[in-house]
Amino acid sequence: MARGPGLALPSPPLLGLLLGLLLLLLAATTRPAAAQDNCTCATNKMTLCSRAGPGGRCRCLALGSGLEVDCSKLTSKCLLLKARMHGSKSGRGLVRPSQHAIVDNDGLYDPDCDHEGRFKARQCNQTAECWCVNSVGVRRTDKGDQTLRCDELVRTHHILIDLRHRPAARAFNHSDLDAALRRLFRERYQLHPRFLEAVHYEEPTIQIELRQNASQKAAGDVDIADAAYYFERDVKGESLFQGGDRFDVRVRGEPLHLERTLIYYLDEKPPQFSMKRLTAGLIAVIVVVVVALVAGVVVLVITNRRKSGKYKKVEIKELGELRKEPGL
Repeated sequence: MARGPGLALPSPPLLGLLLGLLLLLLAATTRPAAAQDNCTCATNKMTLCSRAGPGGRCRCLALGSGLEVDCSKLTSKCLLLKARMHGSKSGRGLVRPSQHAIVDNDGLYDPDCDHEGRFKARQCNQTAECWCVNSVGVRRTDKGDQTLRCDELVRTHHILIDLRHRPAARAFNHSDLDAALRRLFRERYQLHPRFLEAVHYEEPTIQIELRQNASQKAAGDVDIADAAYYFERDVKGESLFQGGDRFDVRVRGEPLHLERTLIYYLDEKPPQFSMKRLTAGLIAVIVVVVVALVAGVVVLVITNRRKSGKYKKVEIKELGELRKEPGL
């Protein structure tokens, strides 16, 4: 094939090198665009995220409240509960918690959060019933009407997480289990180690104690309520992290499969419940016990009276026999 004067085609090795450089250049120019399109919240999948123009900052708003969240940290439990309510109404397929999700509470409700995402001290439902909650959102008073006053948000300073693990070939070593759970709360939930007070273990029961009072919590510290809630959702297979971030706990390489989570909360001030808080079943038990005690007392009194009457009859009979004897 004839070639024009001064025109030379590059050799095959050189041509391959030029094509490789061209592909690297295209990849370098398209990678930033792909990264810019990845505008999601790593720590909260219940958000709507968008960028303000090409190359702009990724801004994520919590569902339900519309408040902007910091996706480098855990989202507050109040905003998460509100987002779950919004998600269930909008058909996003979010799962309602089981009846044991929050101990001593009325289950999932649409909370009222302040501008920082914390629970407001007074919560109300659509039927105009109101009650006071602690900093974890758990009800700590009887329900009343809208005249109910909640003067302060009482802080929950001690949380006990009670779990069971599935049957394993052998019991876990307590020290290894303690280290694995402490690492989990430190790395996955960003909780400072000083707030995980203890890990108790008696196969198959595991108890994790979190403790954090108002004076201990500094700016930027993760609240124990938020860490406990993220952990609870992970154990139940309902991770709050973006992309279905896998929850995988291992103790010296052996998987730890957790189940049956119960969480108990202890406030800095005792709750203010009246007898109305007792369930119908408990009241029925109390009534049965009281009736049984009263019946027992009545039977005892009647029995004593009968015995006393028999003794009197015997005494009269013996006295009559003595009078009949000669010489009396």
